[in-house]
Amino acid sequence: MYRLELTKPDGRQLTLYGRQPIEPDLQAPSPFAEPLNASAHLRWHPLRGEWVTYAAYRQGRTFLPPPEYNPLAVTRDPANPTELPAGGWDVAVFDNRFPSLGRAPGGAPPPELIVPTAPADGKCEVVVFTQDAGASLGALPLDHIELLLQVWGERTQRLGEREDIRYVLPFENRGAEVGVTLHHPHGQIYAYPVVPPVPARMQQVAQEQYAAKGRGPLDLLIEAERASGERVIYQGPHAIAFVPVCARYPYEVWLATIEPVPGFAALTPAQRADLARALKTVLLKYDGLWQRPLPYLMAWYQAATDGLQHPEAHLHAQFYPPYRTRDRLKYLAGTELAAGFFAMDALPEEKARELQQVEVRL
Repeated sequence: MYRLELTKPDGRQLTLYGRQPIEPDLQAPSPFAEPLNASAHLRWHPLRGEWVTYAAYRQGRTFLPPPEYNPLAVTRDPANPTELPAGGWDVAVFDNRFPSLGRAPGGAPPPELIVPTAPADGKCEVVVFTQDAGASLGALPLDHIELLLQVWGERTQRLGEREDIRYVLPFENRGAEVGVTLHHPHGQIYAYPVVPPVPARMQQVAQEQYAAKGRGPLDLLIEAERASGERVIYQGPHAIAFVPVCARYPYEVWLATIEPVPGFAALTPAQRADLARALKTVLLKYDGLWQRPLPYLMAWYQAATDGLQHPEAHLHAQFYPPYRTRDRLKYLAGTELAAGFFAMDALPEEKARELQQVEVRL
């Protein structure tokens, strides 16, 4: 992996990654000469016992621009700069101009309200997967996807070394159905000042089971899914992908290393290569299901960066496609949103068979 670090005119950091050396004379373009002097803050939710982040300036962020104004494309005309330079890079990471977490230097302190408030320490990064605006993550070559896994690992390490960061979450929103505002293939990394509620709950369950059985719940589930085979859609020497027996979305898929690994940075080259094959297989099956790009949310869970040991952690992704049939969306309604009690109209085994029957070529 090759790396080139730059600073944009407005002070944000830009890091370019490549499978080959990157020419060192690149400039860091940006349509913004001045930093966005705004800060997010947190407010405490007294009924749920969790923080909510507020960043009202995000209302003005870029929303579905026409292709000729794609801010994630490389700059072709210096008079009309974008976020990214031309050159021999494969993956780019830069500070989000409209972050949900983070404090601007000299920004206003959090307001005093009837509930506790706090600065929204943390960081939000944009990860551009490729220079090709018409591509997709699943269409990238395997070695390009392996590079992305390395990038996620390096970003996790760097962000996790900060004293104010407790959890690093890489994710991708794909498709207008899940709220994407830029269609150029990209994801984001959120670095949180606390372990957020969803990974915190999974961490608690994993710690309890690891203490009782010496193995985490995902490790045990993978063993059972491999033995059954009924819901498995990819299995290699080091990685597996399956529709979980407890799926809450019709085409939900989990992807993981077979042996527990705490995070991206701990992957061996062989594990990384097989995880890339598993990821590409899942995404090609999604797009082959109805012969069109399938929207999804992809979230990667790994060990917290709180300075503690987490032997219970198990790196994995969870995919949530919003469609329940070819032309019907699954909306979260009363029981899901109000009660947190998911209701499924289809069996995971049926949906796994549909995905198993999709032929892919890596």
